[in-house]
Amino acid sequence: MKPVVSIIMGSTSDLPILEKAAKFLDQMEVPFEMNALSAHRTPGEVEEFARNAESRGIKVIIAAAGMAAALPGVIAAMTPLPVIGLPINSTLDGIDALLSIVQMPPGISVATVGINNGMNAAVMAVQILALGDEALAKRFAEYRATLSEKIVKANDELKNVKYNFKVD
Repeated sequence: MKPVVSIIMGSTSDLPILEKAAKFLDQMEVPFEMNALSAHRTPGEVEEFARNAESRGIKVIIAAAGMAAALPGVIAAMTPLPVIGLPINSTLDGIDALLSIVQMPPGISVATVGINNGMNAAVMAVQILALGDEALAKRFAEYRATLSEKIVKANDELKNVKYNFKVD
């Protein structure tokens, strides 16, 4: 089995945030790889990764980075594959990383999810892959159905919460 999603983190300190992405990809039965690469400390390895990802069968890249957060944009500049940027809250509440990732020049796009939202990065990767994979699209639709079921259940449970002035 070859990976179709590549999860790249600027540092292994980002792993707790990316675990949510990995668990969701596992749940959706999507083969993936995980690596640590730094746009600033290992630029040669980042370039080699980005230029060879497509030929290795990768279809979507999730790139997480904090602070200057150059990693997603640098990767996007060197591959035609969709890159999902995941800003990490390491300084300035993650706003610095968010702005670095989202403010790409015309022609070099990075889809960007919320700060520390590894789950949504994986969801977006699955949505992209599901466009060409009916079985994955079905699994994803089943997952999405559970989201509304959770809210319906929560609403039912709220009916049992009592307060003196709560009107039912």
